[in-house]
Amino acid sequence: MGSGAAEYRKRLERAAELRTYRGAGITADEEAELDALEEKEREKRKKVSDSARAEYLVRDAMAQGKFDNLKYAGKPIPGLGESYDPDWWVKGLIQRENISGLGPAAILLRKEDAELDARLDAQYTEQQVRDILQDFNRRVVDARRQLQGGPPVITKTRDVEEEVNRWRQRRAARPAEPPAEPQPARPWWQRLWKGTT
Repeated sequence: MGSGAAEYRKRLERAAELRTYRGAGITADEEAELDALEEKEREKRKKVSDSARAEYLVRDAMAQGKFDNLKYAGKPIPGLGESYDPDWWVKGLIQRENISGLGPAAILLRKEDAELDARLDAQYTEQQVRDILQDFNRRVVDARRQLQGGPPVITKTRDVEEEVNRWRQRRAARPAEPPAEPQPARPWWQRLWKGTT
């Protein structure tokens, strides 16, 4: 630690000491003396440059270990050197918090189109499949009609009858699931203990 930093630290400690005396209920003469000392300290502080003060604070923080285990220590900072994006913080929030359902309609529809077959396969009835496809087609057409800017909507509508036939074929090709084994009945005292009868 440099001599300027050690001197600055002593002055800070002295100023803190003077402030504690003031709260201890001292006389007016003593308070006037403390005011004079504080003014003297202020004058000394004015002589210390900002760079010396900053250097002291950084060295003190390093000595306390406040710079240990920083997130990007020794690694490149992500996004540094890329072009400026005014919505960088929103995109970072969406990525960090894993928020879905936000974004331009064109991108959301592309993502939904890629996952639509799996969603249809999870349905049990043909009517449910038809409802999902009609809703999807309606949203694609609405997104094409909007003139709000953003990326173009390139997602195609799906032919409902063709998709229902594909759903039936995939459903027939699936292996039959074995029925779930019935669970043995629990004794009356366990049912009573758990609160179910």
